[in-house]
Amino acid sequence: MIASLMKTHFNIKSLFKGDLEGLCLAVLLLSSCTLYKNYERPSDIITDGIYGDMQTAGDNSLGDLKWRDIFTDPKLQALIERGLQQNSNMKNAELRINEADYALQCAKLAYIPSFYFKPSGTVSQVWDPYDRRDFSASKTYSLPVSMSWQIGSIGSLRNNKKKAEVTRDQLRNAKQAIQAQLVASIASMYYNLSMLDEQLVLTKQTEENWGKYLKMQKLLMDAGQGNLAAVASIEATYYSISTSVVSLENSIRTIENTLATLLGETSSRIERSTLDSFRAPAVALTGMPITILDRRPDVRDAEYKLAAAFYDKNIALSSFFPQLNISAGGQFTNSAGAAILNPGVFIGNAVASLAQPLFDNGRIRAQYKVSKAELEIATNDFQQAVIAAGNEVNTAMDNIYAARNKQEYIDKQVESLTTALDATEKLYANSSTNYLNVITAQNSLLSAQMSQISNRMETIRGTIDLYQALGGGAE
Repeated sequence: MIASLMKTHFNIKSLFKGDLEGLCLAVLLLSSCTLYKNYERPSDIITDGIYGDMQTAGDNSLGDLKWRDIFTDPKLQALIERGLQQNSNMKNAELRINEADYALQCAKLAYIPSFYFKPSGTVSQVWDPYDRRDFSASKTYSLPVSMSWQIGSIGSLRNNKKKAEVTRDQLRNAKQAIQAQLVASIASMYYNLSMLDEQLVLTKQTEENWGKYLKMQKLLMDAGQGNLAAVASIEATYYSISTSVVSLENSIRTIENTLATLLGETSSRIERSTLDSFRAPAVALTGMPITILDRRPDVRDAEYKLAAAFYDKNIALSSFFPQLNISAGGQFTNSAGAAILNPGVFIGNAVASLAQPLFDNGRIRAQYKVSKAELEIATNDFQQAVIAAGNEVNTAMDNIYAARNKQEYIDKQVESLTTALDATEKLYANSSTNYLNVITAQNSLLSAQMSQISNRMETIRGTIDLYQALGGGAE
């Protein structure tokens, strides 16, 4: 590169003649090499097979759907809309994007010189107290305009601008991550409330059944057909179930308070539907084509950091090349040496300097080596983010499949226990069995129904996790 520079028609004498053409040519030549390359994703990043057997051909996946297409419950959609508008983290994310836009504007304007206007004026008068004569006042003024253009290395300006663009994109991506987390949190708490509602109904029903059984056993004991031990045991079970009712009611209030905080509102009852209102997107029920790198905020963030490290390396490299500074000034004044009585003259000057670093105690070389190491670290982090993303998708899909497979067996279990309860109640009506068997059958059915509710919630939770694992939708 140096040899090619020496072969150019750049004339050193032009520095002293005010000719800047040679200076600019030298800086452009010395700032070439890799300084003008844009970031490109490394070709050695492994992405094949990160989704196991679930990766298929196609263009539609859960990651391509908007959150409104995934969470179709109107009451839930209303909550999410309120959260996106009122949540403080979302508002702050938007403000940080605006800050990055301002910084990017400054980076773009670095290519343009700075201008300053500093007018000044002086009035002076001499008065002799002995002669008592007034001398005419002397008035001088100056109207200067100065220009400063600290170009530095052309490559450094460009790479600083590109890095500012990456920073702005990082903050936009951070907003997407906040939105995905907010949507998932609201949906999760909403369906948790629906689950607790159904569990509370079943628990109260269990409490009522044991209350009837306790009352019956007390009557039997009073009639001499029961004993205190049996009554005390049943009474303890009843109180345990009553405690569960109180705990469920408290859990509902706690989640409602937490959800209100997330929405940026005061605490109030959250209107909600049942778990049965949830409809999983069809794309989540079949084989999925997945393009996670275009959706996941954490993977995007890792690549933005890699891109920033790439431009940091270029900025460090640009420190090896000449730094060009240009300054100029002009002023209109009536005070210019001998021409002090002149009504006004214009004075102008221009200075250009070229500084080539030769030795800086090893600082420039050390900074460049550090930037290369940071680039390698960012590459490794990006690779790890890709692998972790694929594994999270696999885990979420496995959970959905497992919950769906269990649902079939749990539904059959509930059906069988319903039949068993009906038969036991008929036997009790015919005095062929005691009421304890009826209570046992009822509790077995209620327990299976609890498992049914929990498993439906697992399917919903798995879908929410998959929504996040695929990047939080198309928005």
